Amino acid sequence: MQKAFGLWEKGNMVEASQLFERISKTEPTKWLPAYYAATVEILGSFNLKEEAVLKAKLTKAQGFLDTAKSNSENNPEIIITQALLNLGYIAFDGQKYGMTLSEKNNQLYAQALQIAPKNPRVILGNAEWNIGAAKFFGKSTKPYCDEVKRAIKLAKEETVKEEFYPKFFIERAEQVLKECEK
Repeated sequence: MQKAFGLWEKGNMVEASQLFERISKTEPTKWLPAYYAATVEILGSFNLKEEAVLKAKLTKAQGFLDTAKSNSENNPEIIITQALLNLGYIAFDGQKYGMTLSEKNNQLYAQALQIAPKNPRVILGNAEWNIGAAKFFGKSTKPYCDEVKRAIKLAKEETVKEEFYPKFFIERAEQVLKECEK
């Protein structure tokens, strides 16, 4: 897993995804390798220009997420990553995918918040989703800034005991907060 994270950190997304995939096949009862394989694929889908490439990447990511879900039901980290996958489609073509996937994302965030109301990644993901929707509809993002602040506060207090458990990136959250407060 360390090697896969190292590849990812260096920007070698394909190699990182492939290594996470190989690890998930050798550790079929663990959710984290499949979760990270999906995450790398999803993040690599943003800014793609060809729909066929996008669909292939996100279909592959969905397979990994399904594997992760089968090993860890009702896991808020997996639930919000499903919402991120949906956002990949929406960001590609909001007209085509927004109508069907936006409500699903609202439901996914509500589900994740119900399971883990103090999970800073869930809170931040939900706030970012709402900020994006507010911007799209020309509304104020200010109501969601407090949620971003709350996520940052909770992240600073969080103690993670499981090795390789998803981390909260405070720098990124602070950038979201700065954008939110504009």
